[in-house]
Amino acid sequence: MSEQSAVWILLLLSFVAANLPWLSDRLFFVYRPPSGNKSNWFRLLEWLVLYFIAGGIALGMEHKVTGGTHAQDWEFYAVTACLFVIFALPGFIYHVELKAQLSRSRRTK
Repeated sequence: MSEQSAVWILLLLSFVAANLPWLSDRLFFVYRPPSGNKSNWFRLLEWLVLYFIAGGIALGMEHKVTGGTHAQDWEFYAVTACLFVIFALPGFIYHVELKAQLSRSRRTK
């Protein structure tokens, strides 16, 4: 696997992982909550867990492609967290705005 293909795979994986909590109503994609709806706090917790999982996969891919890992300072993790927030924006917009508008338009028909 080349470095360029590893980067594109990691970006695609991170984009999907950042959006999953906003698109699924199951707790950690397995259990349906008793109330029927997952709270936004739980969605943020899932998002944070997926951030760390994506980071672990990135470390593994870096080790496989380059033969080792590079030491990073706090700035690197701040930038990756901000990038993960930006990646989650489509799922968040779908969950908060678009889903409600779609359900309203179905009721009016």
